Amino acid sequence: MMRLGLAVAAAVIVLDQLSKWWILDLMARPRVIEITDFANLVLVWNRGISFGMLGDGGPSQAWMLAAFGVIVSGGLLIWLQRAALPRLPTLGIGLIVGGALGNAVDRLRFGAVVDFVDLHAGGWHWPAFNVADSAITVGVALLLLDAVLRDGRESA
Repeated sequence: MMRLGLAVAAAVIVLDQLSKWWILDLMARPRVIEITDFANLVLVWNRGISFGMLGDGGPSQAWMLAAFGVIVSGGLLIWLQRAALPRLPTLGIGLIVGGALGNAVDRLRFGAVVDFVDLHAGGWHWPAFNVADSAITVGVALLLLDAVLRDGRESA
């Protein structure tokens, strides 16, 4: 299962970096590109953590957040290697690792993470995000789903 987790992480990193390269090229002149009534493409430089929180830190913050992402990824990969995990948590770990490392690459290259997906509906607006953020979110959801399903199997 270790290979599956690594393959998923590598695929996420590649897709994330390709999508960011594309959006940076597309947004050479920053603007809002309407895709649907509820989705736009934008260019946002996120210097903080999720949803721009802690975005007012100094230049060293990018290095600290990148290091944190690498350390968390290393811990998850050690867990993946040592535990005989089923497919669902393996996929979850691969998604989280790929997302964390994809965003770490941005922090080291640009000092900020490139976010570009902008969702909104009925006056509600979600903060801009990217492929790496989506992978992390889905990965955490898979780990939680596995924990709930496993708990249900163990209780029965």
